[in-house]
Amino acid sequence: MTGGAHRPVRHADKGDLHGITVVVDTTGAELYIGRFFEQRGDGIVLLDVARHRDGANGVSKEQYVQTAARYGQWKELDQVLVPLPEVRSVTRLADARA
Repeated sequence: MTGGAHRPVRHADKGDLHGITVVVDTTGAELYIGRFFEQRGDGIVLLDVARHRDGANGVSKEQYVQTAARYGQWKELDQVLVPLPEVRSVTRLADARA
Protein backbone atom coordinates (compact mmCIF):
# COMPACT_ATOMS: atom_id res chain seq x y z
CA MET A 1 0.00 0.00 0.00
CA THR A 2 1.32 3.45 -0.84
CA GLY A 3 1.12 6.44 1.39
CA GLY A 4 -0.08 8.88 -1.33
CA ALA A 5 -2.77 11.41 -0.64
CA HIS A 6 -6.35 10.54 -1.59
CA ARG A 7 -7.56 12.40 -4.68
CA PRO A 8 -11.25 12.91 -5.30
CA VAL A 9 -12.60 11.38 -8.51
CA ARG A 10 -13.05 14.13 -11.08
CA HIS A 11 -16.40 14.39 -12.79
CA ALA A 12 -17.90 11.79 -10.46
CA ASP A 13 -21.10 13.82 -10.43
CA LYS A 14 -21.61 13.76 -14.22
CA GLY A 15 -23.49 10.46 -14.30
CA ASP A 16 -22.89 6.93 -15.51
CA LEU A 17 -22.60 7.91 -19.17
CA HIS A 18 -19.95 10.57 -18.63
CA GLY A 19 -17.15 9.99 -21.13
CA ILE A 20 -19.05 7.26 -23.02
CA THR A 21 -19.78 7.62 -26.73
CA VAL A 22 -23.55 7.73 -27.11
CA VAL A 23 -26.21 8.09 -29.77
CA VAL A 24 -28.75 10.81 -29.06
CA ASP A 25 -31.79 10.41 -31.29
CA THR A 26 -34.16 13.33 -31.44
CA THR A 27 -37.86 13.66 -32.08
CA GLY A 28 -36.94 15.42 -35.32
CA ALA A 29 -34.69 14.45 -38.21
CA GLU A 30 -31.41 15.06 -36.35
CA LEU A 31 -29.28 12.43 -34.70
CA TYR A 32 -26.06 13.03 -32.77
CA ILE A 33 -23.18 10.75 -31.85
CA GLY A 34 -20.65 12.05 -29.38
CA ARG A 35 -19.01 11.72 -26.01
CA PHE A 36 -21.56 12.27 -23.23
CA PHE A 37 -20.43 15.08 -20.97
CA GLU A 38 -23.43 15.81 -18.79
CA GLN A 39 -27.17 16.21 -18.56
CA ARG A 40 -28.28 19.63 -17.40
CA GLY A 41 -31.66 21.16 -16.83
CA ASP A 42 -31.72 22.50 -20.36
CA GLY A 43 -30.32 19.52 -22.24
CA ILE A 44 -27.62 16.97 -22.86
CA VAL A 45 -24.10 18.17 -23.58
CA LEU A 46 -22.07 16.10 -26.04
CA LEU A 47 -18.42 16.57 -27.00
CA ASP A 48 -16.64 15.68 -30.27
CA VAL A 49 -19.93 15.29 -32.08
CA ALA A 50 -21.04 13.86 -35.41
CA ARG A 51 -24.44 15.03 -36.64
CA HIS A 52 -26.68 13.29 -39.14
CA ARG A 53 -29.98 14.33 -40.66
CA ASP A 54 -32.28 11.42 -41.48
CA GLY A 55 -32.16 10.70 -45.20
CA ALA A 56 -29.10 12.87 -45.93
CA ASN A 57 -27.09 11.27 -48.74
CA GLY A 58 -29.72 8.52 -48.82
CA VAL A 59 -28.73 7.28 -45.35
CA SER A 60 -31.31 6.64 -42.64
CA LYS A 61 -30.61 7.28 -38.97
CA GLU A 62 -30.36 3.51 -38.38
CA GLN A 63 -27.89 3.03 -41.23
CA TYR A 64 -25.78 5.93 -39.95
CA VAL A 65 -25.66 4.47 -36.44
CA GLN A 66 -24.72 1.01 -37.73
CA THR A 67 -21.89 2.49 -39.82
CA ALA A 68 -20.64 4.54 -36.86
CA ALA A 69 -20.79 1.49 -34.59
CA ARG A 70 -18.68 -0.45 -37.06
CA TYR A 71 -16.16 2.20 -38.16
CA GLY A 72 -16.50 5.10 -35.73
CA GLN A 73 -17.94 8.57 -36.21
CA TRP A 74 -16.36 11.61 -37.78
CA LYS A 75 -16.22 14.63 -35.46
CA GLU A 76 -17.94 17.65 -36.97
CA LEU A 77 -18.57 19.77 -33.90
CA ASP A 78 -16.63 20.32 -30.68
CA GLN A 79 -19.76 20.54 -28.53
CA VAL A 80 -23.54 20.33 -28.87
CA LEU A 81 -26.36 20.96 -26.42
CA VAL A 82 -29.37 18.84 -27.38
CA PRO A 83 -32.46 20.37 -25.72
CA LEU A 84 -34.23 17.84 -23.47
CA PRO A 85 -37.65 18.24 -25.15
CA GLU A 86 -36.03 17.13 -28.43
CA VAL A 87 -34.37 13.98 -27.00
CA ARG A 88 -36.11 10.75 -28.03
CA SER A 89 -33.44 8.36 -26.70
CA VAL A 90 -29.87 8.10 -25.48
CA THR A 91 -28.02 4.83 -26.05
CA ARG A 92 -24.43 3.71 -25.91
CA LEU A 93 -22.91 3.45 -29.39
CA ALA A 94 -21.33 0.16 -28.34
CA ASP A 95 -24.83 -1.25 -27.78
CA ALA A 96 -25.93 -0.31 -31.31
CA ARG A 97 -23.92 -2.98 -33.13
CA ALA A 98 -26.15 -5.43 -34.91
